[in-house]
Amino acid sequence: MKTCLDCIPCFFEQALRAGRIATDDDRLLKRLLDEIGSMLKEISLENTPPETGRLIYQMVSEITGNPDPFREVKHECTQKALSLYPSMKKVIEDADDKLLAAVRIAIAGNVIDFGPTASFDIDKTLKDVLDTDFAACDYSAFKDRLAQADRILYIGDNAGETVFDRLLIEQMNKPTVYVVRDKPVINDATHDDAVQAGIDRVATIVSSGTDAPGAILSTCAPEFKQMLEESKFTIAKGQGNFEALSNELYPIFFLLKAKCKILADDLNVTQGSIILKSMNI
Repeated sequence: MKTCLDCIPCFFEQALRAGRIATDDDRLLKRLLDEIGSMLKEISLENTPPETGRLIYQMVSEITGNPDPFREVKHECTQKALSLYPSMKKVIEDADDKLLAAVRIAIAGNVIDFGPTASFDIDKTLKDVLDTDFAACDYSAFKDRLAQADRILYIGDNAGETVFDRLLIEQMNKPTVYVVRDKPVINDATHDDAVQAGIDRVATIVSSGTDAPGAILSTCAPEFKQMLEESKFTIAKGQGNFEALSNELYPIFFLLKAKCKILADDLNVTQGSIILKSMNI
């Protein structure tokens, strides 16, 4: 997915939001915005949004001196999600279609995102998603491919969301490799965030090798790219991974909530829709 002109003000908004979490020094924040303005003049619209996002968040860390501004936020989001884990587990156990309920809950977790939005209500989202129709739903293909799969490659997204991914992994009940970011970027999950969520109890955690807010293959480790090449059943969570991987030719099931109007338009759905979409299947 390419960058469009409407992404540019969003990049500034994200940078200022992250910068304010990292520092309260207005001089540094002004320098940050000046530097990003200069950088964006040179950015091609052919880039994917995560490619530009990677540069922006690198600049936030460099200028503020804070390599992980969202560290405490990530911890708090994961703790909140863990408090909901027992009730969500029961929702799945009581559902007529347990796998579909687990998919819905995993998608609901995708609302925990400080990239395109600064606020969310996970309790309300969980209730809404359980009753909301999918705007795009390739569930039959998902079930069929899962039944045939020996193992699962699961590309994670945000900290806290990892807890809801854990519920889906438990329900799928297949050997799973769970992929996290190599270094902190926004509130995306790293190895430590995944361990806090209990992912290590249900899957093998590996790094994609990238510090971008999405699995941009040119920045990923060769080991991860080989896993993706060989995988027969891959799940990719969230907008950043969709933006980074939707033009690739690998068979992938994308699970996400369309929080951004640009992405919603690209998928021809309404903003806020829930998505289970297969590509190259």
